[in-house]
Amino acid sequence: MKILTIAIPCYNSEEYMEKCIRSMLPVGEELEILIVDDGSTKDRTPEIADRYAAKYPSIIRAVHQENGGHGEAVNAGLRNASGLYYKVVDSDDWVNTKSLARIVARMKELEKSGGVDMLLANFVYDKVGAKHKKLMRFGNVFPTDEVFGWGKMGHMRETQYILMHNIFYRTQLLRDCGLELPKHTFYVDNIFAFQPFPHVEKIYYMDENLYHYFIGRDDQSVNEKVMIGRIDQQIRVNKIMIDVMGAQDFSGKDPHLKKYMRIYLSKIMMVTSMMLILDGSEEAMKKKQDIWEYLKEHAPEDYRALRGGLLGLAMNLPGRAGRRVTIWGYQIARRFVGFN
Repeated sequence: MKILTIAIPCYNSEEYMEKCIRSMLPVGEELEILIVDDGSTKDRTPEIADRYAAKYPSIIRAVHQENGGHGEAVNAGLRNASGLYYKVVDSDDWVNTKSLARIVARMKELEKSGGVDMLLANFVYDKVGAKHKKLMRFGNVFPTDEVFGWGKMGHMRETQYILMHNIFYRTQLLRDCGLELPKHTFYVDNIFAFQPFPHVEKIYYMDENLYHYFIGRDDQSVNEKVMIGRIDQQIRVNKIMIDVMGAQDFSGKDPHLKKYMRIYLSKIMMVTSMMLILDGSEEAMKKKQDIWEYLKEHAPEDYRALRGGLLGLAMNLPGRAGRRVTIWGYQIARRFVGFN
């Protein structure tokens, strides 16, 4: 059995997918790479996937499917995964090869004592044209190189996320929790990170700068203008996360789990609200009101906590003047963090 399966969702990705694949290949036979061709039609993505699978048959498999969007490509990877752990690396991103090799070696060691549910590392905002890349480290939040639970998590700053980029999940855990991402929807990486949390008990963090999150292309899904244009998909993801939160029974679980899930949900509420504020139209303001009402109806306890918190207050300042203040604060944060 492979130690780790990495799925690479690809859609018309010929310009950058080979860099992604090559960053993993040297790790060798303990790695399974699934190149998921999500119905590419405009370029040589299917051909490249098949060529690598033929050249490295013991490491790489090509999975071809009708276009279902990023989430369905992640689903396909999970259905086909044979590794003990599962990770997703987007085709325009890449990993630090040496860091990945050290993580795989540590996974093997951890398996001797039963393994973990979630392993975390660092990631880098590798922004186009930026001289200094923003490194997202978590040494201030998690104990390093030890198995721990939610209760040992430290304070997570507003700029810090546990994201698909720095997560390795135990494959069976994802299957047991029924994870299935919606089709034809962007931003599902937040569901991937969020939904399995209640099933996670054993966590491990390595201070490795593993994942290079490439941002800054004009057509990229996290481009601000693109996000505003796809706001209904962001809202869909946001509502699914609210449903997950509202359906949880936290009795008997570590209270820090609920605390962190609420922090994560507050950040997604902020992103959704911010994109709608930047849109500024009357329709967008109505959608912003609706998403907060949805939170109030489906997770009332979380609504009270989030609406009265700093982010909730910032996203709901009254009138045009209030929205200008919110946008000003967002622009400062964007420059500081280095995201898109």
